[in-house]
Amino acid sequence: MSIAVHYDDFQLAEAFTISRGTKTAAEVVTATVRSGALTGNGECVPYARYGESRASVKAQIKGLPEGVRRADLPGLLPAGAARNAVDCALWDLEARQAGRRVWELAGLTAPGPQITAFTLSLDTPINMRDAADRHKHRPLLKIKLGTPDDMPRLEAVRAGAPKSRIIIDANEGWSADIYADLVPHLLRLGVVLVEQPLPAGADDALIGMERPVPVCADESCHDRASLAELRGKYDVINIKLDKTGGLTEALALRDAARAEGFGVMVGCMVGSSLAMAPAVLVAQGAMVVDLDGPLLLAEDRAHPLMYNERGVHPSDPELWG
Repeated sequence: MSIAVHYDDFQLAEAFTISRGTKTAAEVVTATVRSGALTGNGECVPYARYGESRASVKAQIKGLPEGVRRADLPGLLPAGAARNAVDCALWDLEARQAGRRVWELAGLTAPGPQITAFTLSLDTPINMRDAADRHKHRPLLKIKLGTPDDMPRLEAVRAGAPKSRIIIDANEGWSADIYADLVPHLLRLGVVLVEQPLPAGADDALIGMERPVPVCADESCHDRASLAELRGKYDVINIKLDKTGGLTEALALRDAARAEGFGVMVGCMVGSSLAMAPAVLVAQGAMVVDLDGPLLLAEDRAHPLMYNERGVHPSDPELWG
């Protein structure tokens, strides 16, 4: 078995901005594993927040021994983007070798479509209101905040989409005091979840704090080893395959989190349908699903995922799994 690595760029439909910066393309790394005439593919999105780059991810993958198995990966690569691409590629290859779907190999029930959030880019309040108005038919909107001017933006989105549920991603941009001050307004405006309001290294302030709007760990949660530090701080965890290191650990994290009483959100980086496909399996029955990456793209993979009023649908085997 051999592993090839290459870079793929997918232009976005429009510039996408969060508090950390703006991007105009999804810059991903694709791993392809080959055994005889069969291949399996996996995609990851390196994240500079965790010290990753496309070059570092490529080097990690190219350093793997030939014939590596999924079970070997946790001892060879840390949880992160590189392990995700290879883990998902190996799942894909195993499914093709067995002539079965990944969900069958993993012992899961047949997946169905899941309603997904649609993310609005950080912008001026008037532009965010216009964007919310264009997407007010969507049942769940996600807003990227984490700036000193968050309330006007949130008010604008609610005005533009009066019936949609709203979740907020603060991207570690608030303090405990800011969160506490905003809670009455979040409740008034119908916010149902807040992702990572405090920096991951300063989230002890959440211990003992009343959280009438559930708080979700994103940057604070990577894999099962993270859970011990999240008790008493968070109500929900956000599972992203680029953090867990692939589908294998994501499924294990989901089960462990539920056993400990956490709600589950399944999220993504901005990537193509190939990156979302394995996450759809993890998202079955999740409290919140945020797998809108392909909806933000101007171009996608061949055989892309289907999105409609029922949500994001499981992949066709031509794409993955």
